[in-house]
Amino acid sequence: MNTDHLRHSDLNYPPNLKKYLGKNAPDIITGLGSIDILRHNSTALFCSLKCPGDLILKTYDLAQILRQAGMTVIGGFHFPMERECLAILLRGTQPVIVCPARNIQNMRIRKEYRKSLDDGRLLLLSRFEENQRRISAKTSHYRNVFVAALSSVVFVTHASPASKTEAFCREILSWEKPIYTFDNDYNKNLIEMGAQSVNMANVSDWANLLVAHADK
Repeated sequence: MNTDHLRHSDLNYPPNLKKYLGKNAPDIITGLGSIDILRHNSTALFCSLKCPGDLILKTYDLAQILRQAGMTVIGGFHFPMERECLAILLRGTQPVIVCPARNIQNMRIRKEYRKSLDDGRLLLLSRFEENQRRISAKTSHYRNVFVAALSSVVFVTHASPASKTEAFCREILSWEKPIYTFDNDYNKNLIEMGAQSVNMANVSDWANLLVAHADK
């Protein structure tokens, strides 16, 4: 399967990258799979490395909701909890965008990706040039900002106080882009920063709210 390249000057270059990243928007992005998925509004999903136990089950529920609602979901899917969510999403029929923190040219395609790629509902997308073959803390941060910029809304399951994830959320909120998080005492810091809390007691109402925001 060949890769597609979108240049900053192309008409179909994602406008959200220019809007939120400005001069820091990548000159070229590379996609493997159905590049048309970029036309969909998407929900960015971030699950921190360390997640309190009572939020883990809610995160599984969240992945199920996004799948059932038919939402396009974008993420790096690097941490264990994120990979669990990706496995749930890939069992659905909705589009998924996976953004590695490295280039994707000559990258080995995971077995679990192949059917979704063949079905045209998975896009592997990278902002990195061909010589960036290793993942680092720096490339992971740039990838996360890239994912957040592309999305319509962002969902962060948890961010510890004074953590890199919290600082990342503060940056995204400065864009005036919606961030959601679970209504939980562990996320008090995010909610006080301006993240919108989600009460999972009524799953269907929450799903409709999320779809409404993504469709704006």
